[in-house]
Amino acid sequence: MDIKEPQIKKDHILILKDDNFTADNVCVVTGAGTGIGRATAIAAAANNLMTVGLDINEKEGKKTQKTARDMGGQMIFIKADLTKDEEIEKAMAGAAKLGTIKYLANIAGIQHINAVEDFPMEKYDLMQKLMLRAPFYLSKLAIPHMKKSRDGTGAIGNMASVHAHICTINKPVYNITKFGLRGLTQSIAAEGGGKVRAFTISTGFVKTPLALHQIPAQAEQRGITPEQVVQEVMMGTSRIKEMMSPVEVANLFIFGFSRYAKYLVGGDLLFDGGMVLTY
Repeated sequence: MDIKEPQIKKDHILILKDDNFTADNVCVVTGAGTGIGRATAIAAAANNLMTVGLDINEKEGKKTQKTARDMGGQMIFIKADLTKDEEIEKAMAGAAKLGTIKYLANIAGIQHINAVEDFPMEKYDLMQKLMLRAPFYLSKLAIPHMKKSRDGTGAIGNMASVHAHICTINKPVYNITKFGLRGLTQSIAAEGGGKVRAFTISTGFVKTPLALHQIPAQAEQRGITPEQVVQEVMMGTSRIKEMMSPVEVANLFIFGFSRYAKYLVGGDLLFDGGMVLTY
C-alpha cells in the first residue's frame, strides 16, 4: 500500500486578502514537520504571515521552513516537545519576539490503534498531553497576545476529525481527544466575545504519514488486508472515495483565520466527503 504525502505547490494554496495577513502578525502552527501541520505552515507563510512552526522532529521541520521560504514566505522553525510545559513556554516566548501572535493552529497529533481493554495507559497519557493539554496551554498563552493586538482580535484553529463526531473501534483515545478539542474550541469561543474566535476542522482521512502508518495496524486488528482498510474502513462511508491532500486542509485553516470567517465562532468545518452525515 503506497500512500505518499503530495508535494505542495503554490497554486494549490488558498491566498486571501486580509488586513491582518501581514508579516507583523505571527501564526503559530504545531505539528509543522509533516502532513497537515507542514501544509498549514507553508500556506500561512504564503499568505504573508510570520509563521512559527513547532515540532519535535527538527529534520522535517527544517524542510518545511525551507519550502515556505522558497515560496517567498517568512517562517521560523522551533523544535519543541509539546508534552513539556517549559518547551511550550519557550516556544511561545520565541514566537512573541517575531511580532504579534494573532493565529494558532493546533495540529500536532499521534495515533495508537487498540481496544479500550488493551490500551496502554502510558500511550493514553502521551496522547492526552500532546493532543488536548498542549492545545489548551498554547491557547492559554496565545490569547493574551491576541487581546493586546492592534484590533484585539485573533483566531485559534484546532485540528479535529470525523472522530470528533463519530467513534470508530480501536481508536478510543483519539476519539476522546478529538471530542475534547471541540469542547476546548467552544469554551474559547464563548469567552472570546466574538473577537478571539476559535474553530475546529473535521476531516476524514488525509494523505499524511499518520494515515499511512495506521493502515498495517488496522489491518491486523480487523483481520483484513491493507487494501481493504483503505477501501472499506477509511473510505467506506465517504461519498468521495479519495483521501484529501494536506494542503486542502491547510486552506480551511487559512479561511478560518481570515476576515471571511467572522461568523465562525466555536463552529466546526466538517469536510469529510459525506462520511458523517450521509448514509
